[in-house]
Amino acid sequence: MKIILSALLATSLFSAEVVEVDKKYQKSQSCKACHLPIVNEWSSSWHAKSHYKNDEYFRATVNYVKKKSRKSLNSVKVKCATCHNPRISVTSTGMDYEIDTLMGLNENSAVDKAVNSDAISEGINCVVCHNIEKIHDEADSSKRGINRVEWTKSGLMSGPYDDAKSPYHNVQNKEFMGKESDKLCFVCHANDSALGGLKFIDMQSEYKKETKGCVDCHMGSKKLGVASTLRIDHGQAKKREIRAHTFKGAHTVSLWRDALSLDLKVEKDSLNIEIINNQPHNLPSGFGSREIIVDVIYYSGMDVVHKESISLTRHYTSKRGKVTIPHLAVKASEDLSIPARGTRVIKTDLFTGSSYLEVRLYYRLVNDNVRELLDLQDKKWSSRSFIVSKTLQLQ
Repeated sequence: MKIILSALLATSLFSAEVVEVDKKYQKSQSCKACHLPIVNEWSSSWHAKSHYKNDEYFRATVNYVKKKSRKSLNSVKVKCATCHNPRISVTSTGMDYEIDTLMGLNENSAVDKAVNSDAISEGINCVVCHNIEKIHDEADSSKRGINRVEWTKSGLMSGPYDDAKSPYHNVQNKEFMGKESDKLCFVCHANDSALGGLKFIDMQSEYKKETKGCVDCHMGSKKLGVASTLRIDHGQAKKREIRAHTFKGAHTVSLWRDALSLDLKVEKDSLNIEIINNQPHNLPSGFGSREIIVDVIYYSGMDVVHKESISLTRHYTSKRGKVTIPHLAVKASEDLSIPARGTRVIKTDLFTGSSYLEVRLYYRLVNDNVRELLDLQDKKWSSRSFIVSKTLQLQ
């Protein structure tokens, strides 16, 4: 019993340790001297935009949660920093801080200094992924981000090569930077729950890996290049197999092209639309308000005679039964995503009097409900990414 208790305590306490990052490693600017191409790629990624100041969607969500939960802004920021800014030096706030905030006594507090620190101003930067010592993938699904890792000592970088050297920092090889890279992705991209406990992301459970891993799509295939410009190979920079650090994702329009496929059949007065997903995770996935749009267009000759649009998304309601965002929901509608390595069939009434029909699939980052609640202004949240289309002759 003592051994079991010790193991449980170790699992529950590992997340409490915060390792301060030396000033010279806090920002990506310091990494450019040796890793300029990689830093430039990262700077255009959404990892670089995961901070409150840099992402409209994230900022609006934090502000909305603050408003509806009646918590202080910085308390919500600390909660979200679990994944958005995991190098934050404060991992929780309490009632004392809330009272101090109400009374205007929080100036220069540890919490305020933490959320405004340069150490987290770049969101998911180099020292988030490359300063991890150990990943606790055995932890239960409530553990995410900072609560699923142990950090290295400042100045020790983890990487995929066993022969890497640098005069500016120590280097160690880690399997989660290579063969076991899925573990690293699932530190944050695994699951998430609303404040009341409703789980609206369960990506790790739905994931069905066969041969390719997360990085094969989201970082691309390995290509010969230079990870470091240091001349450590007979006076030249060492050529290595490297992946892009652009971290393509749902925001990348080109990634959606042919991500799904279609099969169309007519049964009596119904049109059966079979959507086939050969990806290793559900689509849409990753966040609760994402959406697949199915447009069905009927033609007579060249003329459109009928059109309908079907939304595959989830809707969330609060404890008062009102529409809300995933983080504040107590109830969610049916999950209409297309399962990993699976299919979903949609049946709709067949419109008669047309010569042929076309079905088009699109993806949208945020559905109408959440976009309106958060008053998102950037057009990228409402724009459609084309996936695939197919026609069916009716006459």
